[in-house]
Amino acid sequence: MSNVAGKAYGMNVVTPMRPWKTWINRFIFMVARTQPQQLGGLLGLSIIHFARWVMIRRDQWPDLGQGKPQLANDYMLFVSNFNGTWDQYIDAFSDGIPNGLDLFWYSSTSYPGSIPITPFKTYIRHNQVDIDYYYNATPGSAQRDIKAAFRVRAVLDDLRQKHAAMDPAGFAAAYRRALASVQNDLPSPGYAPVASNDTQNADLNRGALVSRPPS
Repeated sequence: MSNVAGKAYGMNVVTPMRPWKTWINRFIFMVARTQPQQLGGLLGLSIIHFARWVMIRRDQWPDLGQGKPQLANDYMLFVSNFNGTWDQYIDAFSDGIPNGLDLFWYSSTSYPGSIPITPFKTYIRHNQVDIDYYYNATPGSAQRDIKAAFRVRAVLDDLRQKHAAMDPAGFAAAYRRALASVQNDLPSPGYAPVASNDTQNADLNRGALVSRPPS
């Protein structure tokens, strides 16, 4: 899948909004910025790298040579990067901030609500736009893996700075304390989830043919 890079998934959802409702969503967004505690469920989801909602008015679409589009609707663009599968993300989103989702997509045409989950998933899937190429700087690492690496680096930097002023016994003791403090951050991050079982099986089945020396 083009929108999967290692452990990360890039999602883009574009939903139409009736122009007379757009001001309502702008007002909701303004209020949401002053009430960050209302997004506590979202901020607590460690699988999410990034999530943003953007309202695009019908006269704001760029003219890239195709001519200025004549649109009847404004649009809501939702962009997010996350770890795990599509279903896991939507489930976590719906469970974590159902009221927030309903507010953010309030003006979107035919939005069914975040609960029950099946109509919500159908709506997101119908309006999702898969991308041709998705770049991820750390494809083998999830958000937790990166945070763990930063903690290990901070401890190693601290040891490096102390090393010159310590005798061997003192450094050995400091090293053991440092190792104990980051021991939960040292295991291998493991492999990324399989994006598609069919693709994985196809790769395995053609592996012997690809690796076979030319006759």
